[in-house]
Amino acid sequence: SRAVMADEAKYIVGTYKRAQVVFVAGRGCKLYDIDEREYLDMAAGIAVNALGHGDPDVDAAAADQRGRLVHASNVGYTVPQVELAKRLVEASFADRAFFANSGTEANEAAIKFARKYQRVAHPNGDAPTEFMSFTNCFHGRTIGSLALTSKVQYREPFEPVMPGSTFVEYGNLEEAKKVIQSGKIAAVFVEPVQGEGGIHSATKEFLQGLRDACDEAGALLVFDEVQCGLGRTGYLWAHEVYGVVPDIMTLAKPLANGLPIGVALVTEKVAAAINYGDHGTTFGGGPFVCHAALATLDKIQKPGFLAEVTKKGEYFKQLLKTKLSGNPHVKEIRGAGLIVGIELDVPAGPLVDACLNAGVFLLTAGKGNVVRLVPALIVSEKELEQAAEVIRECLPALEASTS
Repeated sequence: SRAVMADEAKYIVGTYKRAQVVFVAGRGCKLYDIDEREYLDMAAGIAVNALGHGDPDVDAAAADQRGRLVHASNVGYTVPQVELAKRLVEASFADRAFFANSGTEANEAAIKFARKYQRVAHPNGDAPTEFMSFTNCFHGRTIGSLALTSKVQYREPFEPVMPGSTFVEYGNLEEAKKVIQSGKIAAVFVEPVQGEGGIHSATKEFLQGLRDACDEAGALLVFDEVQCGLGRTGYLWAHEVYGVVPDIMTLAKPLANGLPIGVALVTEKVAAAINYGDHGTTFGGGPFVCHAALATLDKIQKPGFLAEVTKKGEYFKQLLKTKLSGNPHVKEIRGAGLIVGIELDVPAGPLVDACLNAGVFLLTAGKGNVVRLVPALIVSEKELEQAAEVIRECLPALEASTS
């Protein structure tokens, strides 16, 4: 482990503050390090490995496609891309899909599509060009998506970023309406459930209010479901529970169970504004990753799968509340389905480190004071019990860090 870490420090740009572990293998909800130690994975590659590590059906689909065609570009047609687009459209509000390679790329596409839609809708040259997003949001690290991401520490080193972004308090509908009604907003970006921001869920009133305000002003509504979509909340799409639909939805993380993919799903009114050459990508929607995504979608859409996610999520939250409620540092346990946060009144890092030493791999979120739990959707109740018990046993690490 030390040799790998030393080489990483020598040869890789230092953009990551990594956990002190070198992973070499995974199976189901377990990870294994270079010293053959086993860990319960409650991070799932940051909500990516929805079906766990080494899912046999996804692996078989990927191997099958790898043996036939990995890449051909978007100059010609490929069958898996068209099939995946059809499946996603049939399962959602959308009429068309644009494929990319990541969540931030999907959001960049949404930014461009919103600007182009408004230009077509306002041929006299008075098209709105600005965007609104919310506190604690995260939409990506490329320069457009970064401009819509609220955390100052992500944006400040790279300013000036794309101009014309306004941040409003998440959930503050009245303030959001004022900004939308200014007539300057091309699109509103919002996560139905914020992941990186600390596991905050929107309300139906908030999302419906945004929908109504956007309709009245002619702005587009974009749901970023990169982390919370595709089954994570117990619904195929996180916005389903609210009964509110967007004009654009961005997806990425879990769609191909670990292979890089992103997609912007759009209504026909948005797609109608986009012409040949307006946007593009070399790798996006390649046959290899799309075939793996089809296999992933097959499993998530199986009858009963999402109901199990809901059941396990409720069980896990109740388990955590029972085991952790007596600790004075635990302020709230919240979430939907299997995206769960434990908010603390102190930094979560010491607890996460202690859990790693005890064989459970966790993430933080928010301002570093939230333990983020986003395991594979196939996690068992026994594994959830193990995670809850290890977290409980490691809580004294918080006292040690504050003494």
